[in-house]
Amino acid sequence: MFPEITDANSRPWIPGPYPGVDLCLLEKDPATGGITVLRRFHKGITVPAHMHPLADEFVYILSGEWEEEGEIYGTGSVLRVSRGVRHGPHHARTEVISLTRFNGPLTLS
Repeated sequence: MFPEITDANSRPWIPGPYPGVDLCLLEKDPATGGITVLRRFHKGITVPAHMHPLADEFVYILSGEWEEEGEIYGTGSVLRVSRGVRHGPHHARTEVISLTRFNGPLTLS
């Protein structure tokens, strides 16, 4: 049996760092400050270009479609960006749910 089990359905959605983006915290690493979250992007929102100076970002799109620089990413897409690399804007063509891991504190600039 797994020593730790989290039921995402019992976790609350909280406002994310941008309007129209919600987070569901699944796990936090006390040693690194890294987090694993479900992210919900509401249909039609655009997250401006940004970077994460303290963490690499790993994204697996569970459902929906978002567009970035003319490319459309949908269910099953796996995306990665290194800390300090500017990315976005992300435009949610539909509601998007992603499983996202930041291997350090979630900060934005």
